Amino acid sequence: MKLIHILGALPFIGMLGLLPLINQVTPFVLGMPFILFWIVLWVVLTSAILALIFCIDPANREGDQS
Repeated sequence: MKLIHILGALPFIGMLGLLPLINQVTPFVLGMPFILFWIVLWVVLTSAILALIFCIDPANREGDQS
């Protein structure tokens, strides 16, 4: 499997797949319940992962007309 596909699946796994495992309210992080912090963290990480995918995708290379 290509690295791009694995990176593309990470936000889905992080947000939805691991959510039942971290379903806690008691530890507060930055003033938010842990589950809310987890979702906000993955929103930010998703942007970073998509930027990385854009950079390493061979279809986005300059000079490619295919």
